[in-house]
Amino acid sequence: MAEQPERAAEYWERLDGRRVRCLLCPWYCRLKNGQAGICNCRRNIDGELRAASYGQVVSLAVDPVEKKPLYHFHPGEQILSTAPNGCNFKCPYCQNFEISQNTVGTQYVSPQDLVDLAERHESFGVCYTYTEPLVWFEYLMDAGTLVKERGLSNVLVTNGMINEEPLRRLLPLIDAMNIDLKAMDERFYRRVAKGDLKAVLNTIRLSKESCHIELTNLLIPTLNDSDDQIGALVDWVSDIGVEVPLHFSRYFPHYKMSIKATPLETLLRAYEIGKAKLRYVYLGNVALKEGSDTFCYDCGNLLVSRSGYRTKIVGIRNSKCGKCGIDVDFVFD
Repeated sequence: MAEQPERAAEYWERLDGRRVRCLLCPWYCRLKNGQAGICNCRRNIDGELRAASYGQVVSLAVDPVEKKPLYHFHPGEQILSTAPNGCNFKCPYCQNFEISQNTVGTQYVSPQDLVDLAERHESFGVCYTYTEPLVWFEYLMDAGTLVKERGLSNVLVTNGMINEEPLRRLLPLIDAMNIDLKAMDERFYRRVAKGDLKAVLNTIRLSKESCHIELTNLLIPTLNDSDDQIGALVDWVSDIGVEVPLHFSRYFPHYKMSIKATPLETLLRAYEIGKAKLRYVYLGNVALKEGSDTFCYDCGNLLVSRSGYRTKIVGIRNSKCGKCGIDVDFVFD
């Protein structure tokens, strides 16, 4: 493995007294010398912002793409997945808080080594996931460029909070994204997740124009699970595209949040609200018959059967429904 290079951060400006301001995301962190941003990935070193976590990998595994979850992108295939320490949200229910909110041991993996690992494991690409990949911006740009040059795919699993200029620069490298849409409620973002809804919605809109996207909504009792809140989210998704897959996911108490787990009836209600307007709605973190398989939105033919992460394509022929012939919104290459 190569040694970690010194890497200047991009998207920042100098302030007075060796302070700097980061311009990557809506936090606009103002940092004194030696101080790291909220994301814990970008640090002021002697009056310059550095990509301190560049290539520092906290996790590396080969996962089913359905685990992300991505159900309509290379279904049934495996993808090399990796992450840094760090995140620019502060969700009190984070399932990966050990690596997103804390700092644990890492190993440097160069962009070249990452691509070599993907090919060695016969992965169709690289997925940047587990924590928040957008705060790893410089590494995404460098590794993502090499991934594309090798004819592989770049995939992001992200909270979507990034400013528009760096996002537009990154998007040509990205083939698919699962974006976490936590609620259609700015107060939820500010008070609970400590994020910015407007930036997330802008990321979703722009990304849909550039690559395959799927959305995930974690339903948390009393916070974002009312019929009105679910309906508002479904309405917004339907406005940007009825073909966008929406995953409703079950919350479990974890980290700093002790609210009881999402009732199954809430998930089933969300599924029905979603199916009234969207072609593809799924349920995650739960073992239910509903919300796992994919059916043709036109004729009802079973397209993809799923059990856990085991996937079987049964009704798709050349990206179309094998029964009625309509395009079924899947990406296979």
